[in-house]
Amino acid sequence: MLILCGITMRNNQLKYLNEAKLSLERAEKNFIDGDLLWTTVVIYYAEYYALYSFLQRIGIKCENHFCSILAVSILLGEDKTHIINQHKEKRIDALYYMRIGRKDEVEKMIQEAKIFVSTLDNIISNLTDYDIKLYRERINLKKPEKSPS
Repeated sequence: MLILCGITMRNNQLKYLNEAKLSLERAEKNFIDGDLLWTTVVIYYAEYYALYSFLQRIGIKCENHFCSILAVSILLGEDKTHIINQHKEKRIDALYYMRIGRKDEVEKMIQEAKIFVSTLDNIISNLTDYDIKLYRERINLKKPEKSPS
């Protein structure tokens, strides 16, 4: 479920974006330590935090990963969410089925995650109030107008 919230969510947006960047660093450390399972998991969360930062910036709260990714797909296009969807499946495989990618595959995931987080950071940094208004309208979450009394 998506919930329309006020633009005052900017502080949370910055926290999520910062956490995305810190998670990328954690993923790299896990990779260097040879822990491919947790590298895979943390890569996905780094991307998710960046994606959620975008939603927070435009005033949308969503506590369901599937719905959050779907909302961003609707707003920015599926080309912007293709990688996070792939990495979400790899996280599920790693956590629940112990199917972990090869070292070169996980290393490629780190590079893709860096691009993903950087792309969302760039989009967020360049948002105008007008852009936010358009995104909110596009997701069809306009604030209800007051009925005439």
